[in-house]
Amino acid sequence: MITYNPAFDLYHSIYRIAHIVGKLEEGEWMETDKVRIWDFFVLFPDKVYNITIRREEEDLRQYRSKYLKRENNPYDFDGDNHQLFEWMKPVQQSALGSLVSWGILDLEQFETGRVSVVNNELLHQYLEQVGELTTRERNVLAFMSTLSRTMPMTGEYGLKARTKLMESKYDAE
Repeated sequence: MITYNPAFDLYHSIYRIAHIVGKLEEGEWMETDKVRIWDFFVLFPDKVYNITIRREEEDLRQYRSKYLKRENNPYDFDGDNHQLFEWMKPVQQSALGSLVSWGILDLEQFETGRVSVVNNELLHQYLEQVGELTTRERNVLAFMSTLSRTMPMTGEYGLKARTKLMESKYDAE
């Protein structure tokens, strides 16, 4: 039996990642792994409930429960999220590489593990052609942006440790 899952669809990954990098301000950059993490949660919005939120971040918990209601996702995966995230990596890297080859993302930044938009006009033309994200996907992006825009990737309270999608035990802070 052949089944479809957008997690392994290059064009759907380009679509999602283009919307994610569209949130970057001019001159701003984001780690490639952070983009990949955001992409994971845009694709699987119910999994935001697996993210650790600290006690003093009650506003994030309230936002999550108000705007990210649990719903049936036909593409949901019940296995190990860490493993699924690793399976998605080649497709996500190819999607980022496509955006670099189209002249939307900066090649030098990409080679150093960062994502930075160099041609906002081209990016916005692409986004106009492919259409908007759903309301739920936009809410996930808003949540991830609020949660992690200034958060480091590593450390006890870093994005890797909170999402448990990447190994963080041996990271230097």
